[in-house]
Amino acid sequence: MNLPLRKLGLAPNAWSVNQAIADITRPPKIPQTIILTTETKILHLDLAKAAILVIDMQNDFCHPDGWLAHIGVDVTPTRKPIEPLQKLLPVLRAVGVPVIWLNWGNRPDLLNISPGLLHVYNPTGDGVGLGDRLPKNGAKVLTAGSWAAAVVDELPQQPEDIRIDKYRMSGFWDTPLDSILRNLGKTTIFFAGVNADQCVLTTLCDANFLGYDCIFIQDCTATTSPEYCWLATLYNIKQCFGFVTETSEIFTAINNSNWQ
Repeated sequence: MNLPLRKLGLAPNAWSVNQAIADITRPPKIPQTIILTTETKILHLDLAKAAILVIDMQNDFCHPDGWLAHIGVDVTPTRKPIEPLQKLLPVLRAVGVPVIWLNWGNRPDLLNISPGLLHVYNPTGDGVGLGDRLPKNGAKVLTAGSWAAAVVDELPQQPEDIRIDKYRMSGFWDTPLDSILRNLGKTTIFFAGVNADQCVLTTLCDANFLGYDCIFIQDCTATTSPEYCWLATLYNIKQCFGFVTETSEIFTAINNSNWQ
């Protein structure tokens, strides 16, 4: 008697099972190869194995009423990625590349946050730091579920998008990001968001250390740090950790592909 097979897991990391059989072959996805120009190499990559991380494009970092603005930081630079991301994300979704929103969103009780980390954002102890309420609107700084940790309104999220809270500059520490990427069969990661030299770079470095292929999208990232930090970020990515490209090159690569 041939019993039907039922799927366990999410493609491409899924089994088919019944009472007698466990099919663990994991049929591969159909390749979606593109040829992408970067600043150092011409890449041949498979979009079926790619995802994009959009890092910290949230109110506390990008909104004039958010936390950075409250402590006197000019958030004009952090808003620069909004327009290119508005154009890029629908294109990537249309070809099946998952959009992963990686936002700083702490536990309300801050139980996994060390004093050293608290000190970075409230060095005197009497300021408005992690978990404190913003005087202007009462939102709790970088707290999961708050307005402060939400993606800015100008970047609408879609039901199929993936949302992950992070608790350090790197999105891989103490989060399910690595497990999710591996379950989805993703080996190539596009990077976007803010700040380029802090949360984006540290997440990218950890991705490189874990064996992922890393592509930094220059016009979809920004920083409030001095120019030399931006230049050092670009240098180090190209020298050590991955590749640097622009949205225009991604559009060209997709438009010139032969699988559409």
